[in-house]
Amino acid sequence: MGFRDSTIKYVKDLMRAKTIYEIIAKELHEAHLRKLEAETAAEYARAAIQYNEARITRLQKRLLEHTQEGDYA
Repeated sequence: MGFRDSTIKYVKDLMRAKTIYEIIAKELHEAHLRKLEAETAAEYARAAIQYNEARITRLQKRLLEHTQEGDYA
């Protein structure tokens, strides 16, 4: 099968109506991808929260060392 034949086959495949199975399989694949993206975002957010909690603790300790009241003043 040459380039011309494979190109014609590809275009015909694009133009034909998709079966219910193909549509569902494509949506299922997309749902899995979106879930993975959401899990990645959740992991990043958890790490950012942990980082900032540790930073707040560290900064509060340093603030107490440098002020009498231990406040922002």
